[in-house]
Amino acid sequence: MVAIIKTGHSIRAMLNYNENKIKQGKAECIGQGNFPVDADRLTYIMKLNRLEKQCKLNENVKRNTVHISLNFDPSEASLPKEKLLEIAGSYMEKIGFGDQPYLIYKHNDAGHPHIHITTINVQENGKRIVMHNIGKDKSEPARKEIEQAFNLVKAEHQKKKEFKPEPVSVRVQYGKTETKNAIENGLNFVVNNYKFTSLPELNAVLKLYNIEADKGNENSRVAKHSGLLYHALNGKGTRVGVPIKASRFHDKPTLKKLEKKFVA
Repeated sequence: MVAIIKTGHSIRAMLNYNENKIKQGKAECIGQGNFPVDADRLTYIMKLNRLEKQCKLNENVKRNTVHISLNFDPSEASLPKEKLLEIAGSYMEKIGFGDQPYLIYKHNDAGHPHIHITTINVQENGKRIVMHNIGKDKSEPARKEIEQAFNLVKAEHQKKKEFKPEPVSVRVQYGKTETKNAIENGLNFVVNNYKFTSLPELNAVLKLYNIEADKGNENSRVAKHSGLLYHALNGKGTRVGVPIKASRFHDKPTLKKLEKKFVA
């Protein structure tokens, strides 16, 4: 199991990312923690209000959203809903978020099974949960314990696997799918499943999904701010349509941000 934790400053954006996946038929909200009713009875407004109300207890916390994805090996695609909920609940307890309000979404838009957990880092007493080194200090020990307890494929084994391009359903098909969502889905899959040490290496893989990342002209605003433009490609590898700025995507995959993922 691979756990990824991201923080942000917009509860609405975090929630909309997952709720829009539901509208597209690519996800479902399968569970919740510390909400007044079960997940299937929660409306969008109930979800939003619960999270926003608690965050208002400490408005000094600017990066108050915590968006977690738990990613499983492709061989674990048949994990039942009940087990996914157990895993999510156990993980949240172990990283110190067991008493926080959180929502669990099962996504079906990638080549590997995964769930997203949306929560906040402001507690009921108004204190902030410290996020510094949470990945190393809490998430890593938690995922190792969970791998053992639930007999999951270990993250180390997943990282060593050679991922192959996903079927056409994850690739951009210009004119047949909504371009922004298609690029975002393909980009998320590549960034989370491949290793790359430079933008050209990343593009070598992205092009398998009919996507290309572009720094823009040397003197452009995009280049000066280490941003990126993402182009959709047709079947011949030619750019089509209008490029989309990295800032328009949920994870804001700018060059500056991706460089942190470059590995030696």
